[in-house]
Amino acid sequence: MIVLVAHGTRDPAGPKVSAELAARVQAAAGVPVRVAYADVRRPDVTSVLRSVRGPAVVVPAFLAAGYHVRTDVPAQIEASGHQDAVLTDAFGPAPELIDAMCDRLGAAGYRRGDAVVLAAAGSSDPRALAEVRAAADALATALDLPVRVGYAATATPSVAEAVQSVRGRRVAIASWLLAPGLFQRRLVAAGAEVVAEPLGAHPGVVDLVLRRYRQAARRLVAA
Repeated sequence: MIVLVAHGTRDPAGPKVSAELAARVQAAAGVPVRVAYADVRRPDVTSVLRSVRGPAVVVPAFLAAGYHVRTDVPAQIEASGHQDAVLTDAFGPAPELIDAMCDRLGAAGYRRGDAVVLAAAGSSDPRALAEVRAAADALATALDLPVRVGYAATATPSVAEAVQSVRGRRVAIASWLLAPGLFQRRLVAAGAEVVAEPLGAHPGVVDLVLRRYRQAARRLVAA
């Protein structure tokens, strides 16, 4: 069993993306996949794990390991009382996601010579912000050009400020978000000529969930 943990949002587009990702992972892995939410929506991780029999691999679908990944999700697992649950790492700047971000940029109309801003949600946790910077550095390597970072909330500079800082040529925003919603709308409103879609249920995201699951499943067997 895989428990795929999303942040949770009131925007109905968010759960649709989570459900699509879960369905694709289940088809590829051949094991049941349940969606849980760390915040805002139900069911939470505790409720899902209480309904699960046997080993469970909990995969946090978060692009940076902030408060929810480091504190909230582990607490919900503990509260469930489930004895055979393994928590994987969050997504972070994994190669599969950098490839997915490049694909989304290309599909949105990015062309060589554009200035690029990686737009992330933001966090008050410096460790999470360091992971965003690592994702931007990896994207810069993949595109062979400098990449600025902007944030939709919490941290600075804002996405709009980052876009303005590279004005003088076309600007393309790489969305370091998983699902549409308020933050993606802020990216669209930031004034760039090109705005990539969120990573969503891109095959690269599916591949990363499968990799996290298989690594954790081996640990469960070894235990």
